Amino acid sequence: MQHRPIDEPVRPHPSTESDSGFATGAGVWDAGAGPDPAKVDPAVLGVLLARHGWRRRGGAAGRYARWTAPGPSGGGTSLLVPESRAFPDSDDLLGEALTALARCAAPSAREVLVALAVPSDEIRWWRDVPEGPSGAASWTAQEQLRSAARQMLLAAALAARGRAGYYGARHRRQAQTSLEGVLVGPAPGGRALTAFVPVEAGRGAVVRLHHALHAAREAVDYKRATGGMEAFDSAVEAGVSRELTDAVIALVHGSEGTRIGLEWSPGAGVPEGCAAHPEAVEFSPGDLPALREAGARYTLDEPSVAVRITGAVVRMRRSGPGGAGTVRLRVLAGAEVPYVRMVLDEEAYRIAGHAHLVGLPIRVHGQLESRGGFRRLTGADGVVPVQVDDAERDRLMKSLQENLDYFEEACGGE
Repeated sequence: MQHRPIDEPVRPHPSTESDSGFATGAGVWDAGAGPDPAKVDPAVLGVLLARHGWRRRGGAAGRYARWTAPGPSGGGTSLLVPESRAFPDSDDLLGEALTALARCAAPSAREVLVALAVPSDEIRWWRDVPEGPSGAASWTAQEQLRSAARQMLLAAALAARGRAGYYGARHRRQAQTSLEGVLVGPAPGGRALTAFVPVEAGRGAVVRLHHALHAAREAVDYKRATGGMEAFDSAVEAGVSRELTDAVIALVHGSEGTRIGLEWSPGAGVPEGCAAHPEAVEFSPGDLPALREAGARYTLDEPSVAVRITGAVVRMRRSGPGGAGTVRLRVLAGAEVPYVRMVLDEEAYRIAGHAHLVGLPIRVHGQLESRGGFRRLTGADGVVPVQVDDAERDRLMKSLQENLDYFEEACGGE
């Protein structure tokens, strides 16, 4: 392979059924509804057809172009696409072209319709894995591709929220939410996958992935050439993290190599600071030692964070009727993690228990430790109940009543 020296949710592609490995859900584009011909830009349609392998076969110069579907699955489908809306029959031609695309069996036809209906940047993954019967990849290989793609999208969404060598549990909930509108379409054979990331909600993550992949490629090349890890340190600013290196490792492991390519939404244009046609980034099994070392380095180097957390007590535990105990909080404010654990001395433990029983959250100071994924607070101090409005207090009390089985008394055992 030539190198250029430079956890979670993904929605299903509209053309895939429930057995594709992704659960269907609300908000998925309905091919029956389709893009509105009146809102389709003929120039954008032409760019998308070319991108997805359709062939231009002439047409009336300056008026329209004829496009034919790639491969035998296209069934000889032919489209007449106007060059612009300057002619009276442009709307009719666009409507007929979209109808033909919706009826075409070629996977590329659905991909074009998705990109028209939901203006999206496209991310493509390819894995070089052995072929099974009839050229299909094994079930395990397909699941590995899907899982690694999810990991990579999540790493990009995390980097879009802020730079860090290791995120752990931080920002994960928000990053997953930002990916809820992503559509995915598998390619035949199970060795490739395409994600359509809506520009409005996801462009920041795609831009960050673009920079991070090239920075990771550069850092790996530097490590293999010089033995130094310095390039991985500077690559954090570009979006490289433990989460990204883990995703690349998962993508490469068990394959002979992998390639990741990006294409910008033609309707939204090229984002600032990015190449108009980014080169695909390739990784091979020989890159794995450098990526593993970088991931371990990021985990060890990420510092703990001083925080002041407000949270609701959801579990308390200690070995006897007195002394220190362990408390688990559902974080309401102060840290970008859903839950934290901490050890409190006897007095602080008593305060936390009383606050919980009357439906009040507590506030506590401490260090959010990177070890364990930023899920543990050390040096906990200054535990005090926090007053909340009646509605919030009622909600907390309801939560207590619904989870009494999980709230263990101070003398509860392990």
